[in-house]
Amino acid sequence: MGNRLYVGNISFQASEDDLKELFSKAGTVVSTKLITDAATGRPRGFGFVEMSSDEEAQKAIEMLNNSSFMDRNIVVNEAKPQGERERGRGGPSRERGGFRERRPGGRR
Repeated sequence: MGNRLYVGNISFQASEDDLKELFSKAGTVVSTKLITDAATGRPRGFGFVEMSSDEEAQKAIEMLNNSSFMDRNIVVNEAKPQGERERGRGGPSRERGGFRERRPGGRR
């Protein structure tokens, strides 16, 4: 298991300091990161917490998964490396009716 955790269903009013305070009940928090929408800057309702050890990360999952935090039941589990994530709401580009072939050098 890793010491980096995914945290979902976070209240839009929560701050990184709020997350740090919550997860510090399970051990030493190395870092917190709330994910925001690139275009609007608004919170997306999920983030990541890095604990100082695998044991503390496991303890945080056991203590906090499906617990109430700022009137929402949060989801806490081990963060997956980016390459292993399932694709979410993505799909074919709507631009020009679907996927477009990429040319070498990143140009379309």
